[in-house]
Amino acid sequence: MEKVLASVKIGPSKLEMREFPMPEIDEESALMKMEVAGICGTDVKMFKQPLATGGPVIMGHENIGYIAKAGRKFCERKGVKEGDLVFVEHYVPCFKCEWCHKGEYRHCSATDWRSNPNGRRYGYTTSDNPYHLWGGFAQYTYLPWNAVVHKVPAGVTPELAGIVTPLSNGIEWALFDSQVGYASKVLIQGPGQQGLSQIVACKQAGADLIIVTGTTKDAKRLEIAKVLGADYVIDVQKEDPLARIMDITAGEGVDVSLDCTAGAGTIPVMLGVEALKRKGGTLLIQGEMTDFPNFPIGKITVKYITIKCARGHSYRSCELALQQLASHRFPLELVTTHTFGLNEAEYAIKSVGNEGAKDVIHVSLLPWK
Repeated sequence: MEKVLASVKIGPSKLEMREFPMPEIDEESALMKMEVAGICGTDVKMFKQPLATGGPVIMGHENIGYIAKAGRKFCERKGVKEGDLVFVEHYVPCFKCEWCHKGEYRHCSATDWRSNPNGRRYGYTTSDNPYHLWGGFAQYTYLPWNAVVHKVPAGVTPELAGIVTPLSNGIEWALFDSQVGYASKVLIQGPGQQGLSQIVACKQAGADLIIVTGTTKDAKRLEIAKVLGADYVIDVQKEDPLARIMDITAGEGVDVSLDCTAGAGTIPVMLGVEALKRKGGTLLIQGEMTDFPNFPIGKITVKYITIKCARGHSYRSCELALQQLASHRFPLELVTTHTFGLNEAEYAIKSVGNEGAKDVIHVSLLPWK
């Protein structure tokens, strides 16, 4: 029987190379030959944690590859054929619940691997689950009937398509959640792959002013932020960020503050609250927020601030992200700074977490490298 090689998380901060049987493909399913598995900050956190699902996990939730084998009904349902380059979202929804019918399948309980023992999500579901191949750190990935599949446009390489997940998040959070649009003034905190994607989303939407903050170690990232369209960058360790923001905006503040610091604590939230304009701004936060003593609820209500919580992406934002990549308007190839092979998965994850290679933004794992 043909085997599939994968890098498997078997415990906190521990990966192991394993072989799995090639799954049988019926009329309703498909097999994707992996080309690129993107690695983000979520992978860094998950890598260090115990096995939440109780069994080994093939990590990798930003997955690009070619349809290697597919059943007739799968092809009809998804509008794809064998040989197509596709992006597969990490959600595996039920397509029956209220959330799925609203197009918000990211909230579907079938994708909630934390609370639903039968839930499936690429990069999080245990490989003990039937068909085994539920992550991108493998040579092949299994696609059931309810996988969410997008065709990658012509002219977009697998390597460039590898950043479609952070870019779609940027579009979802900035445009759809925070309503960034024509003449908006925006503060983006954190110049990682999410923050850089927000720049592109905001610039494309017509924002007048984009300010990006980072730390001294983010110097290279801040340089790329300016190339992608940031009007100002601020090293918060060298300047008072609030004073600088108010100087740039002539004391008016910004319309939207996007926290892309991956849950760096209360400081970015407080800066966002203070940097927003006098009335009616929007604050978007992401990451796992810890306790927040003395949360400034009074200031938030007086300033009439709307708080949004970032959570994944939608089908529409993924399609728009692919169109953005196909336009080649922005040099988004600069965001992927490093590539590694399957046997280098641990070093790749640590590099994203600033414990390996230097000046890393987005990392692509190439299973066949």
